Amino acid sequence: MKAIKLLMASGAIALFASLASAPVAIAQETATEEPAAEAAADGPSAAALAAADAAYVSPEEMLKAKAAAAAQAAIDEGEDPAEAAAGVMSATYQPFINGDFILTSFLFLVAGFLVFWMAAGFAMLEAGLVRQKNVTMQLTKNVALFSLAAIFYYLIGYNLMYPLGTWSVDGVFSGVWGPGVLEAVGVSAADADDIGYASTGSDFFFQLMFCATTASIVSGTLAERIKLWPFLLFTIALTAVIYPLQASWKWGGGFLDAANFQDFAGSTVVHSVGGWAALTGAIILGARIGKYKDGRVHPMPGSNLTLATLGTFILWLGWFGFNGGSQLAMGTVGDVADVSRIFSNTNTAAAGGAIAALVMTQILYKKVDLTMVLNGALAGLVSITAEPLTPSLGMATLIGMVGGIIVVFAVPFLDKLKIDDVVGAIPVHLMAGIWGTIAVPITNGDASFGAQLYGIVVVGIFTVIASGLVWFILNLVMGLRCSEEDEINGLDTSELGMEAYPEFAKG
Repeated sequence: MKAIKLLMASGAIALFASLASAPVAIAQETATEEPAAEAAADGPSAAALAAADAAYVSPEEMLKAKAAAAAQAAIDEGEDPAEAAAGVMSATYQPFINGDFILTSFLFLVAGFLVFWMAAGFAMLEAGLVRQKNVTMQLTKNVALFSLAAIFYYLIGYNLMYPLGTWSVDGVFSGVWGPGVLEAVGVSAADADDIGYASTGSDFFFQLMFCATTASIVSGTLAERIKLWPFLLFTIALTAVIYPLQASWKWGGGFLDAANFQDFAGSTVVHSVGGWAALTGAIILGARIGKYKDGRVHPMPGSNLTLATLGTFILWLGWFGFNGGSQLAMGTVGDVADVSRIFSNTNTAAAGGAIAALVMTQILYKKVDLTMVLNGALAGLVSITAEPLTPSLGMATLIGMVGGIIVVFAVPFLDKLKIDDVVGAIPVHLMAGIWGTIAVPITNGDASFGAQLYGIVVVGIFTVIASGLVWFILNLVMGLRCSEEDEINGLDTSELGMEAYPEFAKG
C-alpha cells in the first residue's frame, strides 16, 4: 500500500510541476502577436493548441532540469555534481522500482502457495484412483516426494536451474553449484539481489513448486506395484538434477531459449518431463498383476471417485497460480491485465477439456466416464500451459478440447501397448503437454513449429535417457517392484503396516 501511495504522490507532484512550469510568457507573446481565435465548436482553436504545444514539457525534460539544478547547486557548494544528479534520479524512480519489486514478489508468493495446493490435489486424485489397499501408500509418497523436492531443490536444483549467465558448459550446464542463498533479513533496496525483478525468496518458493509438481506426476503412474524407497530415491534424482538441468536450457537462459523454444509455464519443461519419466518407469516396472490377462484389459476401478473429483478441482484451482504466476511480473497495468487474461484462458481450457472428454466417452462408450472427464479437464490445463497468454478465450477452449480428446484415445492406446498407467498421467501430462507445446505458434507469432518440435525432442530424449538410467540402477541395486504377495495384499499393509480404511477392510 505504501508503494502505491508513493506512486500516486509522485504522479501528482509531476502533474502539478508540469502545470506550474508552463511558460506563461510564451502564451502572452502569442496573444499579442495575433488575436485569439474563438474556440471551434468541436474543440480548442489552433492558437490554443499551439500555445499548449509550446508550453508542454516532457517528464524526462523536467527530471533532467531538476537533476541539472541539483548538480549546479553541488558545484556552487564545492560538492560532487554527479552524485547530486544521481541522487535526484534515484529519488524520482525509486518508488516505481520498489513498486515493481514488491508487487512481483507478492505475485510469486500468492501463486506459489496456489501451486503448493496442487500437491494436495495430486494426493487426493491418486488416493481416489488407486484401489483401497494402496491408498495410504499414495498419500505417503505424495507427502514424502514434496518434502524431498523442497530439500534437494534447495541443495542442488535451484542454482543448477538458474546459473544467471555463469555456465560451465555454455547454455548447457550451470557453473553455479551449492545450496540456494536468500537475501539478508531486512534487506534494503540497494542490497537486494535484483531490485528490478523480485525477492530471491519469492522466486525460489515459486520455482520449487514447479519442481515438486514434476515428481507428483510420476507417483500416480507407478502406483500399486513400486516399492516406497526406490521411488523416493528416484524423486531425489529427478528434483535435484534431471528437472533443473533441462529447465535451465529454457528458463535459465540456455540453448533452448537461444533457439527460440517457447514454453510459457511448462507444458514441456514441467509436465512432459514428469510424463517421460513416468513412461520410462512404467515400461521398466511392468504392469500390475492381472491387468492384462488372456488378451484382455481388466479394469481395476479406483476406491473413491469423490476424492478423485476433489483432487481435480484442487488442481484446477492451483493451476491459476501455475500459469498466472508465470507472467513473472505485476508492476504495470499491462502485467496485471495479462495475469487476468491468463487466468481466464486457463479456466476455459480446463472446461473445454472436460466437456470434450464427456461428449467423446458418451459417443464411444454410450456412457459418460467420470475418470475420463476428470483427466480431460487436467489435459486441457496441461495443453494451455505452454501458451496461456496469447490465445483468445475461444482458441483457449479449443486447445483444451483437443487435450481432452487426446486423453480419451490415449488411455486405451496405452492399454493396447500393455503400458499400465494407474491414474492416466501419461496421456494427461506427456501427450497433452506435447500437443500444447506444438500449438503455441497458432496464437504466438514469435514461436515457430520447428523450434517447438526441437524443444520437445531434446527434452524427451534427455529425460528418457536420464530417468531410464536412474530407474535401471535402482532396479539393479535394490529392485523397483514389490513381491507378488505384497502386491496382491496391497502396499498399505505390506510396506506401511496400516490401512486408509481399516473399518471397511475388516467389514
